[in-house]
Amino acid sequence: MRVHICAVGRARSGPERALTDDYITRFTRTGRSLSLGPAQLVEVEDKKGGGMAGEAALLARAAPQGALICAMDERGRTLSSPEFATQLTQWRDQGHSDLAFVIGGADGLDPAFRDSAGFALSFGAMVWPHMFLRAMLAEQLYRAASILSNGPYHRI
Repeated sequence: MRVHICAVGRARSGPERALTDDYITRFTRTGRSLSLGPAQLVEVEDKKGGGMAGEAALLARAAPQGALICAMDERGRTLSSPEFATQLTQWRDQGHSDLAFVIGGADGLDPAFRDSAGFALSFGAMVWPHMFLRAMLAEQLYRAASILSNGPYHRI
């Protein structure tokens, strides 16, 4: 199952970008034997100023056709890392070939787009900066692959 992190805005080079790229690489390497990955970051920019609806249209086009859409939203479900790992395997085992995590812009995701997603995931009630959220999601993907492969990264 290929994983796409589709996000509004472009990350400049710096620590957040480096961290995101590192964890995406780790996930891709670790997930390969689990039929998870590869993963990629897809960034979109609303240069026409279409607001949340314009961003939603760009995110919809960035996700592969037929992908399961997982909206990153503070109103979504909160999962522990082991629960997230289990959720990934369930999606994979249900036959989803593509999974797209979508991260909205400064105002969040368009409500209609968010409500049409197959799943909504939250990293808690707090709102996180979009560049941090990318790195946090990439890290949790790697952690999930490590849990599923019985690797030493995740310790309880």
